[in-house]
Amino acid sequence: MENVETPRGEQSDIIEPAPLHRASISIALHPDDSKARDSNTRNDMLSDPIPIVAAANEEEQKKLSASATALIMAPLCLSTLLSSLDLTVVTPAIPAIVSSFSESSSSASYGYVWIGSAFILASTAITPVWGSVADIWGRKPVVLMALAIFLGGSLLCALAPTMNAMVAGRAAQGLGAAGMGTMVNVIICDIFSLRDRGLYLAITSIVWAVGSAVGPVLGGLLTTTVGWRWCFWINLPIGAVVFLVMLLYLRIPTPHTPVLAGLKAIDWAGSILIVGAAVMILLGLEFGDVTYPWSSATVICLLVFGSAVVGLFIVNEWKFAINPVIPLRLFSNRSSIAAYGVFACGFYILIGLSYYLPLYSQSALGADALKSGLHLLPLIVSCSLSAACTGAFIQKTGVYLPVMYMSQVLLTLGAGLFLSLQFGQGLAKLIVFQIITGVGVGMNIEPPLLAAMAASSVLDTAAIVATMSFIRSIATAVAVVLGGVIFQNQMNAANDGLAGQVGPELARNFTGGQATANVELITLLPSDEQLIVRQTYFEALRAVWIMYLVVAGISLLSNLFVRGHHLSLETKAAVLGVDRAKNRESGRKLAVGNEAAEDNQSTELQLVQPGPVSRS
Repeated sequence: MENVETPRGEQSDIIEPAPLHRASISIALHPDDSKARDSNTRNDMLSDPIPIVAAANEEEQKKLSASATALIMAPLCLSTLLSSLDLTVVTPAIPAIVSSFSESSSSASYGYVWIGSAFILASTAITPVWGSVADIWGRKPVVLMALAIFLGGSLLCALAPTMNAMVAGRAAQGLGAAGMGTMVNVIICDIFSLRDRGLYLAITSIVWAVGSAVGPVLGGLLTTTVGWRWCFWINLPIGAVVFLVMLLYLRIPTPHTPVLAGLKAIDWAGSILIVGAAVMILLGLEFGDVTYPWSSATVICLLVFGSAVVGLFIVNEWKFAINPVIPLRLFSNRSSIAAYGVFACGFYILIGLSYYLPLYSQSALGADALKSGLHLLPLIVSCSLSAACTGAFIQKTGVYLPVMYMSQVLLTLGAGLFLSLQFGQGLAKLIVFQIITGVGVGMNIEPPLLAAMAASSVLDTAAIVATMSFIRSIATAVAVVLGGVIFQNQMNAANDGLAGQVGPELARNFTGGQATANVELITLLPSDEQLIVRQTYFEALRAVWIMYLVVAGISLLSNLFVRGHHLSLETKAAVLGVDRAKNRESGRKLAVGNEAAEDNQSTELQLVQPGPVSRS
């Protein structure tokens, strides 16, 4: 391949494609600087080019064929399905898992908490690190490594002889699932243009939603038919096929970074600090009013020290890290910060409603566990379909800002309409309000990510995706915990009045933390007492709906600071390797695919389109 060099110390991983994919692309000097630079300067710049592989210009770019796109998306979607299934598939299997080990009651309690928590803690805490590692060793090796870790954790869970082994396997699954989820989005961003990637990111979002929704059903079916261990065995054949297809057919530019050099390039201090901070904060939220009171020294210390470590992490990334885990430049402009905020608010509302609407159905409407899950379908289906339609619209038009404004209006309207629900009403209003809110959330799943990418360099793609995933995980954890705090406080405040109507002994079953656990007891009460207790739940959950309306308002205000950017049809992928800091600095010297420089100051360079469907 002529006229293309890789950063010093690395070997090229760009395989010569068919002539059809060759493109001539202009590297233009900034107009203000072009007159001050002579030809020697331009030659120096070309001797150390930025590590970007780009496709043809927008008018001439060749689209991937349908078969090539399918071969890319199939394993990526299956990876997403595996990671989303394992988030929820064990929920109905936990009682069977705990009882099968025949251990003490304390061990049983430990198992109930940590079978789910180990996965969530590990996946959330490690997410930012995966983006950093992908820049060093490349997307393909890292996604294969993440898949291998996930499958290893699945095997350990399937064979687990003790509860400790089960928890360790779940933690390994969480580590791998975080890498799979992050790398799927990064690979899509590398392979498809800014305009096209919204559609394909939406497809993976739909797969994630379907997997999360189907997980409990599949877990219950497997547990009652062939045994709970098949909740984990089922991952192995699917994962093996995904691994093989990716190994053979996924072709994206990859730096040949030696293992030792890559290990030295990792921001170990930043990685340890962000993982430690995330674990402490999430444990504090997990323990609060469940394992320990909120006022306990354990919870307070976890939250305080976790917050302090976040401060240390920021200082490390700002002053000391050469290759930071989360580069602070990602937060250097208002548009990107606002996009992160909008993204977090959307998932905050989506996950919060997914958690508390079933509680509303069971407590206020008298539905059983199965029906309460079915009552959630309007939210999930409308969110998924609107995300897909939004991706197709952005691919067609190349604009995302009007979509974001429309989604904010619908999201705020839908969240506000929940406050108009009246006790004793049927499902009709609830379904309509879920659809409005779901469309609002779905329309805003991908645009914030595109807005952040459009405002940043292609060199930061992996960092942006990992940061967005991390923000999403933290936001969803806070949504569940803060909603629980508000609900429990409302139930505590109403308990005196409830005790005066149904008696103090019965009312104690519906105080604070007991209210969620004892919701099924309502059906055992006489009809007149049922009505009183259900109305108490209804009023307590109104405060939760108010919280989501406030968050929707914050999202709407944040959206005002998001700027519209041109979504190019040009495909670009960064190959950074071991010295990411130097390569990013060289990236600031060149503008790839931007406006042509003035007065013949541009230089032509032959680059190639990333070819994803050629056998490695």
